[in-house]
Amino acid sequence: MAKPQQKKAFALRLDPAVHAAIERLAATELRSANAEIEVLLREALKARGIEVARTPKPRRGRPPKDG
Repeated sequence: MAKPQQKKAFALRLDPAVHAAIERLAATELRSANAEIEVLLREALKARGIEVARTPKPRRGRPPKDG
């Protein structure tokens, strides 16, 4: 069974005003600041002509019954 891919974690230093703006935007979109940063990065990449495929999410819940 293949191990599901995990998100890459790394430290990101932001200007406090930028971080505050991201948190406000994330709150209006009902997202975490981390998810909002990912959305903003994807939008910026797409604007530059770089399409990034989404990694499939791991399946959740009970495994299907055999039989």
